[in-house]
Amino acid sequence: MKRVIIFFVFIHILLFGQAAFAASTISYKIEMLNWQEVNHILPKYTKFTVMDVETGKKFKAQRRAGSHHADVQPLTAKDTRVMKKIYGGKWSWKRRAIIVIHKDQWIAGSMHGMPHGAGALQNNFPGHFCIHFYGSTTHRTNSMDLSHMLMVLKASGKLNQYLGKANPYEVIEAYVAGLKQQDARITSLASLQKISWKPILAEVENIRISRLELLPAEDLTEELNINVPIQIDWYIKNRGRQTFSGEIHLVRFSPIDAWKVDSEDFLKENQLP
Repeated sequence: MKRVIIFFVFIHILLFGQAAFAASTISYKIEMLNWQEVNHILPKYTKFTVMDVETGKKFKAQRRAGSHHADVQPLTAKDTRVMKKIYGGKWSWKRRAIIVIHKDQWIAGSMHGMPHGAGALQNNFPGHFCIHFYGSTTHRTNSMDLSHMLMVLKASGKLNQYLGKANPYEVIEAYVAGLKQQDARITSLASLQKISWKPILAEVENIRISRLELLPAEDLTEELNINVPIQIDWYIKNRGRQTFSGEIHLVRFSPIDAWKVDSEDFLKENQLP
């Protein structure tokens, strides 16, 4: 058994890197539970630990409210400092894959890092932040936020499985969401080529799809290469708002393989390094 655990840890480090080691060593226990289940497991005023998947950093938190997702506050000023370090010292709406640890359960989730609304704890955190689980929805919609969903899948180890079965439009949406959230893992899994993503993602302040043209379903059945018409609005550091109106090239190696975005072509078209 000991050899099996050591082999698992070694393989995970090769795949995901040392930064995620703390979260990954017992990732076989992580559950991707539906929000309805989590809502009962973590009722209002429940205290738990939040662990960031990328850095392994942990802080204590408490659920204070929320009906479609959890409205949460760091428990103390020390916990607020740890959370802010996770976000590089600057509060942000960016989503991050997390694991919520409560008693003997490890639950896949997604948080953003922007204080907003009301807050009641003495923790130097001006408001609360939100944690989403699988099936959670935002205040404005009745559907799950795509970026939160991808982060929950990432935390649960199911992101690769999802993208392996995704249609071309889902792959494009995930790819763009990865750029928006500055998440190298998501963009890498959706990309045809291995790219050094960190310097590129650092340039992307925001991005959204303003138009995505759907091709007839019969055009996708046996195709291995497709070009999808798209319009994207970018906010790039030191360049401001830019609009890309063109096509995204996707490739797969057989009808049962995963679709991948031709990143070299896309980045060249958008004049990104």
